[in-house]
Amino acid sequence: MFQLNLKIALRNLWKNKGYTLINVGGLAIGLASCMLLLIYVAYEWSFDRQAPNSDKTYVVYNNFKTDAETFSWAWTPGVMAKEVQETIPGVAYASHSSYPQQQLIGYDKKQFKKNTVCADQAFLKILDLKFSRGNAEQALNDVNSVVLTETLAKSLFGNEDPINKTLKLNNNDVLKVSGVIADIPYNSSIRFDYLLTWDMYLKQNPWAKNNNWGSNHCLTLVQLQDNALFNKANAEMKGIYGRHVRDANVSTALLHPLTKWHLYDKFENGKSVGGRIDQIKLFFILAFCILLIACVNFMNLSTARSEKRSKEVGVRKAIGSSRKSLINQFMLESLLLAVIGMAVAFVLIEVSLPYFNGLLNIHLAIDYTDWKFWSALISLTIITGLLAGSYPAFYLSSFEPIKVLKGFSLPGKASISVRKVLVVFQFTFAACLIVCTAVVYQQLNFIKNKPIGFQKAGLIEIPIQGNLLDKSKFNLLKQQLLASGAATHVSAFSTGLNEGGNNTFGISWPGKNPKENVLFNTRAVDFDLIKTIGSQLVSGREFSSNADFKNKQVMLNEAAVKVMKLKEGVGATLTYGNDQVTVIGVMKDFTNESPYQSVRPMIMYYYPDDLNRVLIRLNPNQNISASVNQVDEVVKSINPDFPVDRVFVDDNFEQKFNNEKLLGTLSNWFGGFAIFISCLGLLGLALFMAEQRKKEISIRKVLGANTTDILTLLNKDFVKLVAIANLIAFPLAYIIVSKWLSAFEFRVGISVWPFVIAMVACLVIAILTVSIQSIKVAKSNPIDALKYE
Repeated sequence: MFQLNLKIALRNLWKNKGYTLINVGGLAIGLASCMLLLIYVAYEWSFDRQAPNSDKTYVVYNNFKTDAETFSWAWTPGVMAKEVQETIPGVAYASHSSYPQQQLIGYDKKQFKKNTVCADQAFLKILDLKFSRGNAEQALNDVNSVVLTETLAKSLFGNEDPINKTLKLNNNDVLKVSGVIADIPYNSSIRFDYLLTWDMYLKQNPWAKNNNWGSNHCLTLVQLQDNALFNKANAEMKGIYGRHVRDANVSTALLHPLTKWHLYDKFENGKSVGGRIDQIKLFFILAFCILLIACVNFMNLSTARSEKRSKEVGVRKAIGSSRKSLINQFMLESLLLAVIGMAVAFVLIEVSLPYFNGLLNIHLAIDYTDWKFWSALISLTIITGLLAGSYPAFYLSSFEPIKVLKGFSLPGKASISVRKVLVVFQFTFAACLIVCTAVVYQQLNFIKNKPIGFQKAGLIEIPIQGNLLDKSKFNLLKQQLLASGAATHVSAFSTGLNEGGNNTFGISWPGKNPKENVLFNTRAVDFDLIKTIGSQLVSGREFSSNADFKNKQVMLNEAAVKVMKLKEGVGATLTYGNDQVTVIGVMKDFTNESPYQSVRPMIMYYYPDDLNRVLIRLNPNQNISASVNQVDEVVKSINPDFPVDRVFVDDNFEQKFNNEKLLGTLSNWFGGFAIFISCLGLLGLALFMAEQRKKEISIRKVLGANTTDILTLLNKDFVKLVAIANLIAFPLAYIIVSKWLSAFEFRVGISVWPFVIAMVACLVIAILTVSIQSIKVAKSNPIDALKYE
């Protein structure tokens, strides 16, 4: 029986090539879109799950409570790991490590600036790093030991054995290769190219040797012996600051699962409330909605062809076929189409995956050896086939043989109403996506165009490294850059202009409430900063070329003056740590961290040893390429042993919008696919309706109706359905975008334009799709349809 049903199914699919092509195309695009999104969701979900004991591994978070809010950081004191290991029950390992940063590493004439992490031996055990060479138990015992990843080892040494070979770090420290590990997976939150010892970190940062519980500068990872001990261990963690910090009531620690670190990185009031997971949930829902639209498309086309299949059903029932056997046949057809669709979808996925990776700057790949992948694929294909074929199978098999054999001109009213509901569903989803995508781009443009307090265009940054750490060489660099004409102003900053940096609660001012805790950003600055970055001085002055850090002078931004409630910022005396400092100037607020949040209070001081970035304002009257080349030549001449590492500030600023760009881009692409699939369904329905009403149209033409009248007649029903879809979609879209926008401190108002765009787009798409098919019937010769009447 199965073989017979298969033959009938193949014969029907071959006989109706047009409908088969539309159905396969719709299912293939739906399945490909769904699979791509699911592969992306699986990639994001797999972050930090590589190690065997990743489910027992936690990141230590520091919660600092103030009157206004609770700040949560994964930055902890260097002494945290030892304290956790010794005092918290159930801890197997606790490690401290630095966050990844780029440092120069070289062998012979080969030099690379790569990401490095400084860590202790427990770090290797917690992440279970796989050694291909060297002894994992002793790899980080010596201060000058270095562990390379396989790719970096290959780049430096080729096919030679790297063990015990010597390298240079920043053209200064000599390192000895003690091990080689497998490359860190892309879906790991802690990615690096080589590992240094914690002793090397202390050597590079002598201030970190102090057992200071108030200095949060490292990442602390904790692995428990058993997750059953988590509640007890986490409860003990809350009081860990109480044994070492005077104001223990404002500082608490907690354990955050490593496997949730990537997706659940947003904290409010000291608790994890989501983060990237919210976006992943949206993509997961989008994946199945697109697939559902493809299934709806199949249902629409199948029921639209009910008249042509009705006689087949009548004859088969008359000769003894049961309804069950007919349902099996239609289901088999549907499954066959789903299998063919999945085969085409595979081709589409393989072709589009490289582009998808480039678009999102990620590394997705299909693992054909993974049984989970094949299980998901087969399950998805079967579910799609059964879902798409369910309604047509039960509807077509319900025909009564006497009625359909006597004459069956149009499907029943129930079928028509169900098809209309399905069309409305398709365009409701499409309209929702259009509105949401439009609002995402409005929000993105609103934030991008919001004043940031400085001119990012024409501004470049270069790290202060190598010879530039010498103050005389640094001053020589500034002189030569200005003399070359490539730069109009040169200054320096302690971090990149778009990066976070040091902050402190240790600022006091006249009239401050003793219980008031305000987090201030702290930045070291050089003179001529304001003109260099294109900002403004509100009052007072900035640091001059003969500034001396011993004078204990500072500058504030407007936010700092506001939070301190100072009538005159200039001249005010503040307590900064243990020092009394005088405010010499107030600077206009400028965005230094997230453009989505208010500018935080900032205190700026002059201390050359803390400067880490050269800021260069390019000459606007000179060609940018020529200026950049001159800058590179000057830097290279003074600091020949290090790469220039030049970055444009506006390029770095653009990276702050990656999440919103990703959301908008994916909504655009997959929203477009959803609309295209809906159009395929409309095209098939228009073809069916035009064929059904061919005689009616011919009679109208004989009576004088023109092509425009006919097209209006055929489009009218579909326009009504699209209008109903928009009416349903708009409230839903409004609720969705309102909730999404509520997460932003600065947000665009919801205007009428996204809804107008969605309505017009859906109507134009529907009218064009229907008209493409209907115009053939409208222009046909009426004699052809009426000659047998």
